[in-house]
Amino acid sequence: MFQSIVSKFNSIIFFSLLGVVIFLLDLYAWQGFRTISRDWTSRSRNLLFYSYWAVSLFFVVMVMLRPFFHIEQTGNPLFGVVQAFGFIFIFTKLVIAIPLMIEDIYRLFEWLIGLFAHKESEHIFHSRRKFISLTGIGLGSLPFVGLTYGIVKGAHNYRIRKLNLTFKELPKSFDGIKIVQLSDIHSGSFWNRSAVEGGVQMVKELNADLILFTGDLVNSKADEMDSWKSLFGSISAPMGIFSILGNHDYGDYIHWNSAEEKAANLEKLKRTQAEMGWKMLNNTSIMLQKGGESIEIVGVENWSAKPNFPKYGDLSKALSESANLPFQILLSHDPSHWRAQVLEKHKNIKLTLSGHTHGFQFGIETHGLKWSPIKYMYPEWAGLYKQDAQYLYVNRGFGYLGYPGRLGIDPEITLITLKSDS
Repeated sequence: MFQSIVSKFNSIIFFSLLGVVIFLLDLYAWQGFRTISRDWTSRSRNLLFYSYWAVSLFFVVMVMLRPFFHIEQTGNPLFGVVQAFGFIFIFTKLVIAIPLMIEDIYRLFEWLIGLFAHKESEHIFHSRRKFISLTGIGLGSLPFVGLTYGIVKGAHNYRIRKLNLTFKELPKSFDGIKIVQLSDIHSGSFWNRSAVEGGVQMVKELNADLILFTGDLVNSKADEMDSWKSLFGSISAPMGIFSILGNHDYGDYIHWNSAEEKAANLEKLKRTQAEMGWKMLNNTSIMLQKGGESIEIVGVENWSAKPNFPKYGDLSKALSESANLPFQILLSHDPSHWRAQVLEKHKNIKLTLSGHTHGFQFGIETHGLKWSPIKYMYPEWAGLYKQDAQYLYVNRGFGYLGYPGRLGIDPEITLITLKSDS
């Protein structure tokens, strides 16, 4: 009890100080807006003043009251959007403040030089130079517009990525089979139902033979799927829908009252997928037959080569009951698994499907350019990779987490057509 009180008190102190710091930043950035508006009409200046401070004080108060909120972002997507806009405003004002601060430092040195030279600088008491303020506001507008666009438009700008893959080991009966891969739905972050419904409709219109989901259906709680179960359960494919667990599906990132409560949450998530008609492959495999020939779909729970992510997956167990067919597709949420365990030891796994990275939800993919900060953590972070006769495809994710948007890395629906070269 005492420890809980101390923790609450420390949280109140921290967020109160953070609110004060943000207010001082707002006050400093305001100087730039005040400077550029000096030639405006009185009505326009007043509109700018009240608009700026209404937004600023709203987010300052939100920050300072945060210890008293019993809100988890995982279950409150609207709160996540508000929180994201708060970050955008703060970051924008920080960018605006940088040129202003540089000018103030310059003016301080100018004053000191004038003081020692017994010469008063003619610039000391002048108004802040307008072009500096315009520069700061111009620079600040770039992240503001970009990150706002990423929420309003980029979050649900679903893109269908198509690729054809040819394999000598693929049985003739499976030639031309169409596979849709979905990954990282993160239903607890959705804030625009009609947009998500549009994305699901795009999946349906692809008329896939087989649908494979590579993990992270929720952020942490199975309850997040309650209002989305019927929508995603309306997806179907003649050869079935198969899924695995991602690192967020276990509920590892929030506090539970007991281990039993956490375990019950995972069981509910599994039941939810079963009710949706999705068959989970938790460290197991399944054989698909067509025209008297067969391939195998192998699924593992989350396994990562990175130390900060869980290793629930067991590939050896998943393959122990398999028929060891010459053509296998592996579902493994984390792409680091491919290089760590698949390539050298399991040559029959011709195609591994992963997700997890989201492409960082930020990057550049245009005119042959492909870059995201996530590449420095994951060498295989988005798209198709090949080594010898084995492929890895990393889906960029259907949903979003943390930042409720995407900038430069669109949400993805993957359509893979398999071709036989036998």
